[in-house]
Amino acid sequence: MIKDQLAALLTAALEEAKNAGDLPLEAVPPVTLEMPRSREHGDWATSVALSLASATKMKPRDIAAKIVARLPVGDGSPIARADIAGPGFINLTLRPDWLGDILRRIGAEGDAYGRSDAGGGKKVLVEFVSTNPNGPITVAGGRNAAIGDVLCSLLEAVGCQVTREYYVNDALNSAQMNNFGRSVFVRYREILGHPLPWTADAPDWFYAGDYIADVARNVEAMYGTAYEDADIDDPETVARFREMSESGMIAQQKADLEAFGVRFDVWFHESTLHKDGRVQVAVETLKARGYTYEKDGALWFRTTAFPELGDDKDRVIVRADGAPTYIAGDAAYHKDKLDRADKALNIWGADHAGYVARTKAAVAAMGYDPARVDVLLYQLVHIMKNGEEVKSSKRKGNVLELKSDLIDEVGRDAARFFYLMRSPNSDLLIDVDLAKKTEKDNPVYYVQYAHARIIQAVDKAREERGVAVPRAAETDLSLLTEETEADLIKKLSEFPDEVRLAAQDYAPQRLTQYARDRAAVFHGFYDAGNRNPALRVVCEDEPTMRARLVLVNATRLVLRNVLTLLGLSAPDRM
Repeated sequence: MIKDQLAALLTAALEEAKNAGDLPLEAVPPVTLEMPRSREHGDWATSVALSLASATKMKPRDIAAKIVARLPVGDGSPIARADIAGPGFINLTLRPDWLGDILRRIGAEGDAYGRSDAGGGKKVLVEFVSTNPNGPITVAGGRNAAIGDVLCSLLEAVGCQVTREYYVNDALNSAQMNNFGRSVFVRYREILGHPLPWTADAPDWFYAGDYIADVARNVEAMYGTAYEDADIDDPETVARFREMSESGMIAQQKADLEAFGVRFDVWFHESTLHKDGRVQVAVETLKARGYTYEKDGALWFRTTAFPELGDDKDRVIVRADGAPTYIAGDAAYHKDKLDRADKALNIWGADHAGYVARTKAAVAAMGYDPARVDVLLYQLVHIMKNGEEVKSSKRKGNVLELKSDLIDEVGRDAARFFYLMRSPNSDLLIDVDLAKKTEKDNPVYYVQYAHARIIQAVDKAREERGVAVPRAAETDLSLLTEETEADLIKKLSEFPDEVRLAAQDYAPQRLTQYARDRAAVFHGFYDAGNRNPALRVVCEDEPTMRARLVLVNATRLVLRNVLTLLGLSAPDRM
């Protein structure tokens, strides 16, 4: 894209100046470019000269002059003019026909516009959501699902081979899952007419959510009174109810995620790591490599052998009773991941931050490069309704479920968009009332309405003037001289960079921000036509109308591409 071309030209000019001895640099730094707010400052600007002042002991304007002197300007170059402004900014004005080049490229590439091979075919395994199979997908889990799903799409868009994976935490020694089975058993007996086995407060292990009763009703429907006289303290009873409850809950989780547009390539069960001995292999590997020791009857993993990874104390990996801890299973799982992929990306809630250092230490101790494991942490989700925050607690029973409490309320598109509006490392507030509005202050409506407006304009040109969208390569695009037109094309030109950076930085919020910005520029362009008939898409001058049809169709293609990456629909009517 044009931004990459300009960065390459500036980098080459810096290299020439360094090699000629005009700039005392050891190495040429990366060049960044921004669009100036005012058109009088050109199409693109860079502050690279200011950033080099300290290293070169030169005035920024003198540095800028050395760079500008070596920039190709005029015939054969995309740069029509290069100016030095203020304390040392370099402002670049492009040749007039570069705008047409952008539209011709979008028209030629269509659905592929924005895609690249920047990922180089790397195999990336993305593990996300991974909610314990003891409850439905909550609104918090929905944020994980939205982030993970869009990051997978972004990584695929830059040429990575992506595996979407869900890790089912069903280890046989899981206290949480055993308590889940016991809770379902208690509810099952309650359905059969037996009161709860306590008269005051429920014990800490009991899950009181309404969904527990739903699971119990499913068990009763399948097995009737077959387990009515079973003993809650019998391990076989707990295991049986846990197994029956898990399978039903996983089926519900899959259905809820599909309703959200999220599907997985692999559902990986933690229990398989224990059953086939891979957990023991991981433990023996750590032993053999000298990273374990015994103390108080337990086996400890020496995570502090890797101080650069940040863990502050060693961890028990096998308890005194011989049961492996969570870190043992996690070590085995990450070994399995790295045997299947070049990169493992984990998307975890912020409450799992303490597991990052010990997981990377386990990877390093087994002989893998810990840089091959990335962890993206996301913060809390708050739901606002009727001006008040809605609280939730799985233990207290008022669980906020992704499907019934959000998707069914605001729709899949709005839910996904709102989840992705902020950086994962920021707390998120979803205003349900705003998400349901069909007005421009609802951001997802505002973006999708831009797509619908384009369809209306294209239909109007065909129905009233008999003119369909022409091919960009066969249209005189030099007629697009209005400032609103240039602003729109510039915004379209940024899309490939936005996709690449969003994938590179694991920053899906860049897409929602780009979509909002691009929609705002389009609405500004369209509204200018409502105020001035000469600026309308369907105007009196047919050559100009044809050029504008190419422009709005390119906008439609880019908007559809970004909505597709976000997993949203691109409606023709609103």
